[in-house]
Amino acid sequence: MRDTISMKLLKTLQKGKKSLSREAQSRIADFVSSQRTDEESFRNKSGKPDIYYTLFGWMLSYVLGIRLNKDKMTAYLAAQDIEQMDLIHYAAYIRCRQLCDLMAGGMSRFLLRSFSSLDIKQLNEFESVPHNDPQSPYSQYVWFSLLEDTGHRIKDKEKVLQSLSRYQLSGGGFSNLLNSGVASTNATVAALAVIGELEQYKMHPSISYLKQLQQETGGFCAVQGSPLPDLLSTATSLFILRCYGSAPICSAASFIEAHWLDMGGFSATILEESSDVEYTFYGLLALGSV
Repeated sequence: MRDTISMKLLKTLQKGKKSLSREAQSRIADFVSSQRTDEESFRNKSGKPDIYYTLFGWMLSYVLGIRLNKDKMTAYLAAQDIEQMDLIHYAAYIRCRQLCDLMAGGMSRFLLRSFSSLDIKQLNEFESVPHNDPQSPYSQYVWFSLLEDTGHRIKDKEKVLQSLSRYQLSGGGFSNLLNSGVASTNATVAALAVIGELEQYKMHPSISYLKQLQQETGGFCAVQGSPLPDLLSTATSLFILRCYGSAPICSAASFIEAHWLDMGGFSATILEESSDVEYTFYGLLALGSV
């Protein structure tokens, strides 16, 4: 059974955990637990319960062995108004449902649920999608991985590949905006993830572009020429390079460690002193991808 993108992410998080000492794992787990609410959801940057952040919190909880109350998880999901969700939050909600299965029934039940067809909303039913463009690389990545997780197949692979090619710039990178002239890490990684799943991760020319975004510190920038690399761009770049079996130009280990705060979480950039479950997810993902 071929791994989906979500399964690859989970396995990479587990690899990141195994690379750490028990004390280090405990530090991260304590921080993640501190972000929980009484209803077993997780807080966003404003301290409010958020289904998007709950996805990161539940994934980390599963990997780190943090025990959650399954009845409260189910009740939290039941209280969500999915009709008002945009694509990003809806995808988070569906994955949270599956994680609830994973924690309640184990990996076998999770896999069965993931590869059985689950009814979901159609892409044209969402009032809001990333960049207001359902065909942008990031929108297609979110939609494609959601289809994978719910047992749906892409009907026209060539149509998807052709659509993505419209967002590729001459330098090899991708943009989330048509005719923008500026490629980004987010769009390039998203496009490479979809292309890789469709073409079994055979080497793609954009891998070379992505590798050139790495700085001497080991971090990756959101766009070429950016003065400050960030953890999100670094984690996702390292992850997709690993999927393609390609090594980065230099080690990112020191860069990742520099973003690990005393509180146990990871910061978005070297200039920040706060953390949340999203960036702690990226920290562990980066550790598993080096």
